[in-house]
Amino acid sequence: MLKSGKIDEEYFKQVILPKSGFHRNEVKVGPSFGVDVAVIELNAIMSMALTSDPLSLIPSLGLEESAWLSVHLLANDIATTSLMPLYLQTVLNLPPTISDKQFREYWRHIDRYCKEIGVAITGGHTGVIKGQNSTISGGGTMITIGPKDSILVSKNAQSGDAIIMTKQCAMSSVAILAMCFPETVENKLGKEVAELAKGLFYQTSVLKEAKVINQINQTERAVNAMHDVTEGGVLGAVFEMAVASNLGVLIDDSMLNKTEVEQKVCGLFNIDPRYCIGAGSMIMAVKQGFEPLVLVKLRENNIEATVIGKFVEKGNGRKLIEQGGIFDLPYFETDPYWAAFFEAFKNGWK
Repeated sequence: MLKSGKIDEEYFKQVILPKSGFHRNEVKVGPSFGVDVAVIELNAIMSMALTSDPLSLIPSLGLEESAWLSVHLLANDIATTSLMPLYLQTVLNLPPTISDKQFREYWRHIDRYCKEIGVAITGGHTGVIKGQNSTISGGGTMITIGPKDSILVSKNAQSGDAIIMTKQCAMSSVAILAMCFPETVENKLGKEVAELAKGLFYQTSVLKEAKVINQINQTERAVNAMHDVTEGGVLGAVFEMAVASNLGVLIDDSMLNKTEVEQKVCGLFNIDPRYCIGAGSMIMAVKQGFEPLVLVKLRENNIEATVIGKFVEKGNGRKLIEQGGIFDLPYFETDPYWAAFFEAFKNGWK
């Protein structure tokens, strides 16, 4: 039986990968564990990259906020190519409880956020489904087109590449928990922490990172690959990138950016910020020697970044330096955020 959360690597290899439809030569990057996008060659110069993800509709969070997640979590996957998203297809399976007024508001915000980042909505399907009461309202596919030599893919990290992490751990988890349970967070942690946590929500886009890296790579091919942080957190994203690239990895836990606000909120909900949903952070595989250039350019654009480790040969394993020892880097199939959210909801936290 399948478990909650994303399927693991072994299940993917056994069930999905062997049955991937008709083989087409123009598909240069198809289904692959830890890879954010597919890449289809259009001609000698241009390729198309596309990604699919669930769409969010979370009443306790808000319709505007749900629309932001729906648009920007898709856009974040496209951003790993270093290109900007261009087109969006949506499939909406709405719950019967949503009113016409609510849907109009939700869609108005979807439209607004797409316009802000230059994305055209090109089609899809919209309907109401009896029995649908999930916070997932369907799915979307976002597409971009650009010079094939400029498209990055998360499976192209190289041994020796430094690993740069932008921003901080658990950004989206912290923000959403603080927004869904504002009274509890403020009462337990104080108003300042609560407001700072909620303020992280609209910082969960990595499009700025993509623009910076695209500009750098036009003159210096400094970055080989990128992977945005979603389920599994920063360390989950690093692990997936290593698997996709058939590499080992060495991470220094002390270098991970774990802020006081994030640690307090994660402590309240009893989750480890390193392993929970962290949209807004990007993981980059940077060629050895180019770390200073990338860090400077990111910081010039007000994007905090730090080197947290390096990719190594697969035979060296996937390791985490922590508390004076070196341990195997774990990978958790189920993100702890989900259990924390539903436990708080069950306990009546407000």
